[in-house]
Amino acid sequence: MKEIDLLIVGGGINGAGIARDAAGRGLKVLLCEKDDLGAATSSASSKLIHGGLRYLESFEFRLVSEALAEREVLLRCAPHIVRPMRFVMPHVPELRPAWMIRAGLFLYDYLARRQTLPGSRGIRLRGGPYHAGLKPGLDKGYIYSDCWVDDARLVVLTARAAAGLGADVLTRTACVAAHREQDRWHATLRSVDGTESEVVAKALVNAAGPWAGTFLSNVLRQPVAFSLKLVKGSHIVVPRLYPGEHAYILQNDDRRVIFVYPYQEHYTLIGTTDVELLGDPGPCQASDEEVAYLCRAINRYFLRQVSSHEVVWSYCGIRPLYDDGSADPSAVTRDYVLHVDQQAGAAPALSIFGGKITTYRRLAEHVMEKLEPRFPQMTGAWTAGVSLPGGNLDGGDPEKFARSRLKRDFPWVTDELCLALARRHGTDAYLVLSTAAAMTDLGEHFGAGLYASEIDYFISYEWAQTAEDVLWRRTKAGLHLSAAQIKAVERYIVQRTS
Repeated sequence: MKEIDLLIVGGGINGAGIARDAAGRGLKVLLCEKDDLGAATSSASSKLIHGGLRYLESFEFRLVSEALAEREVLLRCAPHIVRPMRFVMPHVPELRPAWMIRAGLFLYDYLARRQTLPGSRGIRLRGGPYHAGLKPGLDKGYIYSDCWVDDARLVVLTARAAAGLGADVLTRTACVAAHREQDRWHATLRSVDGTESEVVAKALVNAAGPWAGTFLSNVLRQPVAFSLKLVKGSHIVVPRLYPGEHAYILQNDDRRVIFVYPYQEHYTLIGTTDVELLGDPGPCQASDEEVAYLCRAINRYFLRQVSSHEVVWSYCGIRPLYDDGSADPSAVTRDYVLHVDQQAGAAPALSIFGGKITTYRRLAEHVMEKLEPRFPQMTGAWTAGVSLPGGNLDGGDPEKFARSRLKRDFPWVTDELCLALARRHGTDAYLVLSTAAAMTDLGEHFGAGLYASEIDYFISYEWAQTAEDVLWRRTKAGLHLSAAQIKAVERYIVQRTS
């Protein structure tokens, strides 16, 4: 029976962030995840690190301010997977008046304190680079800054950091039972092959995301003090709609906004929807109605009309939002609530309700503050100034790192592969390439710059066990490979993991 300080259930971004923070404070940590890391909501986001401009309409100033501060932290700590992006909002007067947008952007800049990214301003669209692909008549707009993130890799790199600090990270391992015995939690963990093990923990964190309520009631046998509202968000990917690297934020006639931005070089990503999900969470997919909704929103603004037949990929995530009583799924708060169940002298259980990927690091700090009475020996907050694995880039620019360092030390690697590895791994690209002296040493090339040696790295260092783990979370190569190439990856991984 393994004895630990902290058991974390759930390997999404919140669970991984808490594991990293707690391990760095000297606690003995175990994280278990019933699937792959980030397999659910955390890899199905809009892939943005942002303050949430539209949340200002709901007066969520604390959340926006915290998220904007975290935007700066993540730019410093993970520049290989977080990059600045300029967002263009074409102005449609009948949806929101110009004074409201100007006031919102002024407040957004003020809350951000303009540390790194350029501020907002009004722009003329017609005749400029930001009008390409848009319909005539959209003459005026606004531009501001936020960031893009590789969300699935953010989860994996955070878990890697936790493991590097001594945390045990167990994927494909569910917590199937847990009960208190005086000042300890006794939990039963079950791996995918049916093997069970027992752990004893001084505290337990329920970071199960959409399953937080189910875990609380069915496994911990505790009343659910707060309600979760499960909101389904779907995205679609279509062939590239416009030149340039800027994003668009488009106002829709239902007062929601749609994000549109370049994705994986040849594509455009469009999202998201907000559909309340009734019943238990589970695997989800974008419905025909959601795809049609996103296409209509795009077609209002773009010359080239998009249809559902052009969608090359769609994905869906279930957001576990704290139920604040709002009837409109889009208006439900994206803030988080931490609930601690602790009887006198008993081991605490902390459950997380809500949250967003941008604020995961601060959420972890708040969790540790709540648990401090249980662990008075632990050290203080530390994660704000420490890079995630691979994030210690010269100047914080993966393209410069690929050109000046990787290409210098591995001149035989193609420019395209150098850049791809820099963007996925940062300085840890050296680990991927360390055993090779020529392109042939990288093993079989499956397509889209994915070589056997990198798959080996994902298996050895990043808990990958299936082709889906590799093709859709560790990379997005699945978007570029043929069916035959995907089968080849599947065969290789089965051979390596058998």
